[in-house]
Amino acid sequence: MKTVTIPQDYHHIAPDGAEIRELLENQHAGIAQGFLPTGVVSKTFRHKTVSEFWYVLSGKGKIWRKDNQEEQITELVPGVTIDIPQGTAFQYRSDEDLTFIIVTMPPWPGADEAVEIDTGKWQSSN
Repeated sequence: MKTVTIPQDYHHIAPDGAEIRELLENQHAGIAQGFLPTGVVSKTFRHKTVSEFWYVLSGKGKIWRKDNQEEQITELVPGVTIDIPQGTAFQYRSDEDLTFIIVTMPPWPGADEAVEIDTGKWQSSN
């Protein structure tokens, strides 16, 4: 059994620009905290092999998601939970310091997982 608290310092910067604080991982999933400062717009990506759930803890922003069947923009505010299914294009922005929990299934395999895409909804600040 493991117990962790969210660390003060982030472990790394995700390919999309978010600060990532790793929490727990097993063979089925990983959980981390993401943070995107006010005014930052991520690059646009899709994941090759993982799906994610995000739960917004604080702040405000928007996420654009597009797959083969639909496209949508969702407000990211405290209490909102979204999914990013494998292969879905996504881009997000922070209108106010955005803090969120990320559950990745299966666990994040490494830097090669995220594939950058040229077209997104907004101009990236990264």
